[in-house]
Amino acid sequence: MKILKITAYVMAASVLIWLLAAAIISGECRFEKSIVINAPVDRVWQNTNSLKAMESWSPWQEKDPNAKKDWSGTTGQPGEQQCWQGNDAVGKGCIKVLKVDSAIKRIEIEMTFLTPYESQAMEYVTVQKNGPGSKAVWGFTSEIPFPFSPMKLFMDLEDQVGPDFTLGLQKLKALSEKP
Repeated sequence: MKILKITAYVMAASVLIWLLAAAIISGECRFEKSIVINAPVDRVWQNTNSLKAMESWSPWQEKDPNAKKDWSGTTGQPGEQQCWQGNDAVGKGCIKVLKVDSAIKRIEIEMTFLTPYESQAMEYVTVQKNGPGSKAVWGFTSEIPFPFSPMKLFMDLEDQVGPDFTLGLQKLKALSEKP
């Protein structure tokens, strides 16, 4: 009986510690990568200003070239949307353009993943002048819901999505630097 009481106290203490940590630790996640491109801002912007343009350098395109995709909305305008269903590597979800700001060369996208797990994130790409060329910044923000925010301490976004973002930006660079 004593062992059961100790086990119950340990479990209760563990739950309380987890909930306390969840109340203290922000669930906000932010990740971004950038690359310098030897091409004018306008050329790079043409490759980033719509979902259709971004598909040409998407690192996930190679992971399932046969994924089923449905497009809707006007290309390069708020409301442009792509929903996909693919293999385990790409899962199922939708991306939707929320804002396109040609003046500052920024596109904002809402991502909704349905599988392999449900989540949402806000993605963005900006293109800035960098000397004679450009700098492209690709990133996202997301929120881990309460009470799961302590999981953030065990996540390494660089390991999880860094290679895909690096590959995508390298493909964007090669595409934009083509004569």
